Amino acid sequence: MHSPAISSPNPSLTGVVFDKKSYKNGFFSGRFETPISSPMDSKPSASTHRRNRIYVRNSVNQETEAQISQENEEIGNGGGSPPTSLLSFLCPLLKVFSGGDPSAERNYLLEDATSSLSTLARLPWGSRSLYDGLNKQQKSDPLLPLQLYEFEACPFCRRVREAITELDLSVEIFPCPKGSVRHRAVVRELGGREQFPFLVDSNTGTSMYESSDIVKYLFQQYGGKSSPSFGILESTLLTGWVPTILRAGRGMTLWENSTKEPPPCKLELFSYENNPYARIVREVLCELELPYILQSVGQGSTREELLYEISGSKEVPYLVDHNTGRGIGDYKKIVSYLCEMYISKSTPGYLQQ
Repeated sequence: MHSPAISSPNPSLTGVVFDKKSYKNGFFSGRFETPISSPMDSKPSASTHRRNRIYVRNSVNQETEAQISQENEEIGNGGGSPPTSLLSFLCPLLKVFSGGDPSAERNYLLEDATSSLSTLARLPWGSRSLYDGLNKQQKSDPLLPLQLYEFEACPFCRRVREAITELDLSVEIFPCPKGSVRHRAVVRELGGREQFPFLVDSNTGTSMYESSDIVKYLFQQYGGKSSPSFGILESTLLTGWVPTILRAGRGMTLWENSTKEPPPCKLELFSYENNPYARIVREVLCELELPYILQSVGQGSTREELLYEISGSKEVPYLVDHNTGRGIGDYKKIVSYLCEMYISKSTPGYLQQ
């Protein structure tokens, strides 16, 4: 592919300059710039602390969500209270069928079926970009990267990721699975408690819990002051649990063999929330607690052309690993690659490249 080098949509996120010609055979040989800092590297200034706003609402709806979110968190965190809810019972049960080791041989027929059913349950949210329909007041990514702390199996985190797809945003994702060795501690330090999702927006000095508040904030701030898509908030309590139940054993718990130290540069995933194959990749990224840059590429996204120029296709998922210069488009190959490169051993695979 003979075309000039281009930058990623937000070079500050990736730390890499893309060279489309270098993607032959799935390998990347672009030039590396400053490695991406970890979330603990940049402490908010005193002025930022004064501007920070932790949104904690006490309305009936917010209390309901907080209680359910906390219950879901206890499931993901191995809470000590006896499991009493249906979900508490189903999660360990379904985990037996879906398996806990992401590197183990998979029944992809079953994987594809359960993920596709999960996609059907959440139609029409999280599949397309609303870019063309948004107020012209906001048509680009925020200047500084948004940071989202979440875990894949959480239905309220899913609600936020659906909004991110619809707003065509690029966001830094910090997975927080059960047994997290890094990111949950950051959430406790920044917000005071382990509750997910948790959003940090350095552009406005805003930090917030509560998925419904986060969705409304994102649409107001980066959707031209528009309202959230019809049904995206209300539907979560009805169908948001379906992917959690169908895929309960995935995207919830840290894999014990995952590498203990994060790679120097974040991985980059071109994806959209309701894609069944991208879901499987995100689950593995969560179980390995690998921070990554989520490049939303829903139907009608402004990044579709960039994805095509880089990969030769508009299909997702597409993973770029800036630590090894590798680009991979097949979700099965991505899963195998991640489990090979980012397991705990004397010399991690990504350092052997």
